[in-house]
Amino acid sequence: MFRLSNNLIGILNVVTFLLSIPILWAGVWLSNKGVTECEKFLDKPVIILGVFLMVVSLAGLIGACCRVSWLLWVYLVVMFLLIVLLFCFTIFAFVVTNKGAGEVVSDKGYKEYRLGDYSNWLQKRVNGTKNWNKIRSCLVDSKVCTKFAEKYVSDAAEQFYSQHLSSVQSGCCKPSNDCQFTYVSPTNWTETNGVYTNPDCRTWDNDPKTLCFDCQSCKAGLLDQLKGDWKKVAIVNIVFLVVLIIVYSIGCCAFRNSRRDNAYRGKLGA
Repeated sequence: MFRLSNNLIGILNVVTFLLSIPILWAGVWLSNKGVTECEKFLDKPVIILGVFLMVVSLAGLIGACCRVSWLLWVYLVVMFLLIVLLFCFTIFAFVVTNKGAGEVVSDKGYKEYRLGDYSNWLQKRVNGTKNWNKIRSCLVDSKVCTKFAEKYVSDAAEQFYSQHLSSVQSGCCKPSNDCQFTYVSPTNWTETNGVYTNPDCRTWDNDPKTLCFDCQSCKAGLLDQLKGDWKKVAIVNIVFLVVLIIVYSIGCCAFRNSRRDNAYRGKLGA
């Protein structure tokens, strides 16, 4: 008699297979139609994820529905490795995002960000010229500072200073508070004479394509946003881990059932 666990594994893998189709299609679309560096950067991982989900779901589906024990065994091995990798990544995500936070500035609604406050591993990811050039290109293409300038263009200095800016807006779209530049508009500041202790003050430029995209504060602002995103992903991963463990347990039952069914059919054949 066909077991409930086999039916459940079959249904779950049909759903996974159907989900893999739009994921794979999205990867192929990005590969052919992607214009910006950001879009092209995502195409290969998305294609790999789509193919991986499709192959694994097919293995689980055929193994459970056709009672092919060796396919179910492969499916369970892959699932086990996925659980281990996801668990390790979740722990790693919590560890590398444990350090770093914005610095509250007196009489300002926004915070300032320092690269040295974040974990060494994260700092290395943005300090490399090759990596940062790609990230910088993404920031420019996303028009994060253009939208920022349009949103606050009518603000007087006092109004602007009271705004609650995102970490990327604060770090990349305006000069550091250390520079004491004179505010003209959100992305237009007049440089003042003086000795600057913060190297970002010399890096700032009013050119919309430059601004503070090469500043340490911009890298720190990005890391702060990344830190928040990774923590959210880690929480989702915990939920996903629980689901994977349940599916893996059901898969083990289906594997045991398939072996019993095959052994029973073998005895009948004999």
